[in-house]
Amino acid sequence: MLRSHVSLWQLPLIALLIAVSTPLLAADRYRIDSEHTFSSFEYLHWGLARQSGRFDKNSGSIQIEAGQNGGAKSGSIDLSIDAASVNTGSDLFDKTLRSASFFDVASFPTIRFQSDKLLFEGEQLRQVEGQLSIKGITRPVTLQITHFHCRFMLLYLKQACGANGEATVKRSDFDLGRYVPFVSDDITLRFSIEAIRE
Repeated sequence: MLRSHVSLWQLPLIALLIAVSTPLLAADRYRIDSEHTFSSFEYLHWGLARQSGRFDKNSGSIQIEAGQNGGAKSGSIDLSIDAASVNTGSDLFDKTLRSASFFDVASFPTIRFQSDKLLFEGEQLRQVEGQLSIKGITRPVTLQITHFHCRFMLLYLKQACGANGEATVKRSDFDLGRYVPFVSDDITLRFSIEAIRE
């Protein structure tokens, strides 16, 4: 005789299936996963080679809102970067970048990117228009999104989203223009972000 009730061992499986099949809610908030989020930069060094570095400490939140009838989405992002976490692979160069000649981390410890304009095409995030603040200077920046995906993560038992984006800015716009034009003024910013639904 078959039992009509659900066995206790089946409950976790049912919960998992529900979580996987549940679409994003009207306004989902995600916490940026600092272990899997990095902000990096790339520049041309004296015309010789493209060099890069990154910031290892990133935090913040993302909100994704579903549109009417499951259509286009919108959202916002607030990303904080610890300027002192700059990492080029050279202790001497990192110390120089932290100094008043560049990021001046003693006076301006946080780099911040904020946006309330996430532009979607269907399910795909294409652009993020926001404001980048470095050394007390804020400029508009548009990130081109090269990858975006959301899925249920067994590791967290929660929904997670990830994205890669990039933009080109002039470092002199943020009082970081030392050695221009020998070291390129144009600098490419890249963001690799993963966030977990709260």
